[in-house]
Amino acid sequence: MGYNMITEAIRSDWTGRVVDGRFTLLQWLGGSELGAVFLTELPGDGSRKAAIKLIPADAADAEARFAGWTAASTLSHPHLMRLYHCGRCQIGAVPLLYAVTEYAEEILSQILLERPLTPAEAGEMLDPVLDALAYLHGKGFVHGRIKPSEIMAVNDQLKLSCDDLLVAGEPGKRMLAPGVHVAPEAASGMVTPAADLWSLGVTLVEALTQHPPVWERATQGEPVVPQSIPQPFAGIARECLRTDPERRCTLGGVKARLETARTGKTGRTALAKLRGPAIVGAALVLLVAVAVLLLRSHPAEQSPSAVEEQPAPAMTALPPQSPAPGTQSSKAAMVMGDVAERVLPDVPENVRETIHGKIQVSIRVTVDAGGNVSNAAVDSPGPSKYFAKAALQAAQQWRFKPAQVNGQAVSSVWVLRFEFGKTATEVTPVEVTP
Repeated sequence: MGYNMITEAIRSDWTGRVVDGRFTLLQWLGGSELGAVFLTELPGDGSRKAAIKLIPADAADAEARFAGWTAASTLSHPHLMRLYHCGRCQIGAVPLLYAVTEYAEEILSQILLERPLTPAEAGEMLDPVLDALAYLHGKGFVHGRIKPSEIMAVNDQLKLSCDDLLVAGEPGKRMLAPGVHVAPEAASGMVTPAADLWSLGVTLVEALTQHPPVWERATQGEPVVPQSIPQPFAGIARECLRTDPERRCTLGGVKARLETARTGKTGRTALAKLRGPAIVGAALVLLVAVAVLLLRSHPAEQSPSAVEEQPAPAMTALPPQSPAPGTQSSKAAMVMGDVAERVLPDVPENVRETIHGKIQVSIRVTVDAGGNVSNAAVDSPGPSKYFAKAALQAAQQWRFKPAQVNGQAVSSVWVLRFEFGKTATEVTPVEVTP
C-alpha cells in the first residue's frame, strides 16, 4: 500500500498472531510512521480477504484516529472503502488500536510506478472520487490527505480510503504530516472541504505525469501545473491548487468541467440523449402511416412526371406510389444496414487482470440516415459500472452503412453486445429495426 517505513513498536514478523481473538495476521503488507498494515480474513464462512491496520495505542494522535475509525464504520458509499470493525488489542507487551477494512487488489500508486494514466483513465478515476467526497462532505467530514495511495480498486470498482477522516471546520486533534498533497491551510490545525480540492488537484497532476506538481511551500506561491497536461484536466488542477481556499473550485465545478468536455467531445447533449428515442419512435410511426397510404394508392392515379415534381418527403423519403406488378413489395424493398467501422473499448491490461470469466454489457444505439450514431444508451450494464461506461463510449464512435427502404437511407436501431475477457473484447452487433 505504498508503505516503506516500519514503526519501532509494530513488527513485520508478527504474522501468525491473532488480533482480538478474531483476526489472524496472515501477511505483512507494509508500514509507516503512522502504523502498519497486515493481510487478514474476515471471520465466518468462506475466506474473505481484508486489511487490518495497527497503530500504537500510546501514539500522540491515537485516540483522535480511533474516533475517526469509529465514525467511518457508520458510513456506507459504493466508492468508499468499507471499515468493518475497529477496536483495541495487545500483542506481547505492545498495546494497539486496530481497524479492519476492505482489501484492495490494486492501488493507484502502484500503477503510477509503471506508467501515468491516460486522459480517459484520469476521467474515470475522477468520477468515483468526486462522488465519494461529495458524500463525505455531506456527512460533515474531510478526507484531508487524498493521494494515489488512498485510491484503490476493489472488485472492479474504484474506492477512496476512509480510515483517517477529519471533522470539517473543527480544530484538528491531530496534525496532518506536511507535504504537497496536504493543503497549506492545514498548518493552522483546521481544515474544510476545500482542503480536499487541493489534494485532488495534486493527485490529478501526479496521475497524469507520475510526479506531483512542483511547489515551494515557503514562498506561498501556487504549484506549477505542467503544460503537457491536456484539458480539461489542466484547468481543473489549476482551479484546485489555489493557495487561498476561498478561490478554489468546488466539487460541482470540477464535475461541470468534466461534463462540458465530454459533451463537446461526443457532440451530444443531455437533451439529445432524451430526444433520440423520441425521434426513432416518430420515424417508425411515419413509416407505418406511409405504408398505409401506399396500400390505398393506385399507379394510374399519378403520372411519372407528377411524381418527379413532388418535393422529397422528410426522414423516410418513401416514393408515394405502390409497387408495379412483378416488382418487389414494400417489405421486400427494405434492406438491412451493416457495420462500417467498429471501435473497441480501450481496456488497460491491469484492469483486464481483475476480470473473472466474462463481463457482458449491451448498448442500444440509434443510427441516423447518414450512418452515424445519434444516440447511445446502456441497455444492460452488467456487473461493473467501469465496463458499462467503456462500452458506451466505444459504441458512440461506431459507424454504419444505413438501412434502406425502397433505395432510400433511413434511421435504424442496433444493439451492440460487448463481452469483456482477460485477453480480448468481442462485440456482437444486432440490428433490431427497421
